Amino acid sequence: MPSPATAPPPPASLKRIVTASLIGTTIEWYDFFLYGSAAALVFNKLFFPDSDPLVGTLLSFLTYAVGFAARPLGALVFGHYGDRLGRKKLLVLSLLLMGGATFAIGLLPTHATIGTAAPVLLTVLRLVQGFALGGEWGGAVLLVSEHGDARRRGFWASWPQTGAPAGQLLATGVLSLLTAVLSDAAFGDWGWRIPFLLSGVLVIVGLWIRLSVDESPVFKQALAQAEARKADHAATAEKLPLVAVLRHHWRDVLIAMGARMAENISYYVITAFILVYATTSAGVSKQTALNAVLIASAVHFAAIPAWGALSDRIGRRPVYLMGAVGVGLWMFPFFSLIDTGGFGNLILAVTVGLVLHGAMYAPQAAFFSEMFATRMRYSGASIGAQFASVAAGAPAPLIATALLSDYGSSTPIALYVIGAAVLTVIAVAAAKETRHRDLADVEPPADADRTTAPAADARTP
Repeated sequence: MPSPATAPPPPASLKRIVTASLIGTTIEWYDFFLYGSAAALVFNKLFFPDSDPLVGTLLSFLTYAVGFAARPLGALVFGHYGDRLGRKKLLVLSLLLMGGATFAIGLLPTHATIGTAAPVLLTVLRLVQGFALGGEWGGAVLLVSEHGDARRRGFWASWPQTGAPAGQLLATGVLSLLTAVLSDAAFGDWGWRIPFLLSGVLVIVGLWIRLSVDESPVFKQALAQAEARKADHAATAEKLPLVAVLRHHWRDVLIAMGARMAENISYYVITAFILVYATTSAGVSKQTALNAVLIASAVHFAAIPAWGALSDRIGRRPVYLMGAVGVGLWMFPFFSLIDTGGFGNLILAVTVGLVLHGAMYAPQAAFFSEMFATRMRYSGASIGAQFASVAAGAPAPLIATALLSDYGSSTPIALYVIGAAVLTVIAVAAAKETRHRDLADVEPPADADRTTAPAADARTP
C-alpha cells in the first residue's frame, strides 16, 4: 500500500497541480526563449549596431549565455529555501522575477538612444531572467512529482516539461505573427517590444493559478519529521541542504549534470542556432525558419508526455538513452536537410530532432526527482540540472555560431553535438534505474541532515 505521502491525490486535485506547474513553466520558458529568438533576429542590430552582422550576432548570443551563468546561483538560492520553506512559495517568487525582467526588456531603450548603457542594462535583466529560471525548474517538477501517482510519475512529471516547447511555441508564434504583419522597419523600431510587454499579462494569469495549489504532501511530511528530530535532539542542528547534497548525493549530481549535456546542447542548437544557420547558410527567410520551429515545437509538446508514459513502463534510463543516441545519430542528416533550403525538409529536420530530444527531456523530471532525498531534493535536482546548463545550453548557440564563422561548415557543429551525446550516454549508463522508488522512502542516512552542535554544558569552567 502507498504511504500517505505518496497515495494518489484526487484526479481533480492532481490536474489542478499539473495545470499550475505547466502554465507557470510555460510563461517562464516563454520569457526565456523570447530573448533567444530576439537575440538571433534583432538584438544584434538594436544593441550592437557597430559590429559586423555575424559578430553582432555573437555578442547578442553572449548576452543570451549570461542568463545561463545566473542559473546555478538561482538553483542554489531557490533550492536552499525551497527545501527549507516549501516548493510553492519559491515558485511564486521565480515567476514574479522572470516576468518583471522580461517586461522591463520591452521598455528598454536601445543603443541608438542611450549608447553603451543599453547592452549593459540588457545584460542585467538577462541575469535576473537566468536567476529566476534556475529556481523555477526544480520546484515545478517536484511539485508534480511529489503530488502525483507513483505508478504514473513519469507521465505526470513530464507535463511541466512541456512548458519548454509550449513557451517556445508561444514565443515563436508571437514573433512569427509580428514578422508576418509588420515590415522589417516597423518590427525593428517597435514591434519587437510587444512580445516582451505581453509577459506582464501572462504573469498575472500564472500567479492566479499557481497561488491556488497546495504545498507538496511529501515535503510536508519530511518537514514534520525534521521538526520532530530537532525536538528529540536539542543538541543537533540541521545541515544546509547544499552541504547534505554534496555529502550524500554527489554521485547523483554528477550523473544529472552528464545527463543534461546532450539534452541541453541539442535543444539550443535545434531551436536557437537554427535561426542563424538557416537564414545565413541555407538562404531561408526569417519567417520560414520561425514557422519550421513553430510546427516542430507543437509536435515536441505532444511527444513529451508520450515519452514520459513510456518511461513508466520500461524505465527512465532506456528512454533517456534512446534520446541521447538518437540525437547524436540525427545531427548530420539534420544539417543536410536544412542545406536543401526546402521548407518541408526544414520542418522534418527540426521535428525529428525535437522528438528525439523529448526522449531525454520527458523522463528527466521524474528521473532527477527520484535520485534525491526529500529535504534536499529541490537543491539536488536544481544543482544537477542548472550547473550543467552553464557548460551545455549557455554556450551552445555561441559555440555553434563561432564554429560556423571559423569553418563555414556544419560538420564541426554536428560533431560538437555528437560529443555531448556520448557524454550523456556514459552518465545515464552509470545511473541506477529509479522508476520504482517511493519518493517518501528516498532518504539519506540517519545523520544526513543533522550535524552535532557542542552541548551547552560540555565546556569546562
